[in-house]
Amino acid sequence: MPVRDIPRLKAEFFKALGHPTRIRALELLSEGEHSVSALASAMELEQPALSGQLAILRRAGLVTARRDGPNVMYALADDRIADLLAVSRQILLDMVSEAREALRAS
Repeated sequence: MPVRDIPRLKAEFFKALGHPTRIRALELLSEGEHSVSALASAMELEQPALSGQLAILRRAGLVTARRDGPNVMYALADDRIADLLAVSRQILLDMVSEAREALRAS
């Protein structure tokens, strides 16, 4: 893969992360493998709506799916995705704290 393709690939990667439902599903999957029905219940979503979002994550290579009897089980494709979510959360919390401090100082 040419180095010049890296920014485009990164953009596609982050685009797949660019929806609150997908982020929440990944956060839950960071805790371990879940069935679609368990994810839908935890997220208070209808299964068809969630399945569409999970399909996007699967096509992007962020999650894996396997059949377990009548259930489809999802898991993170790479444990570093959980790390990425944790780092992004900390960055956002730091940004909010900095903004709060700046408001107090003014």
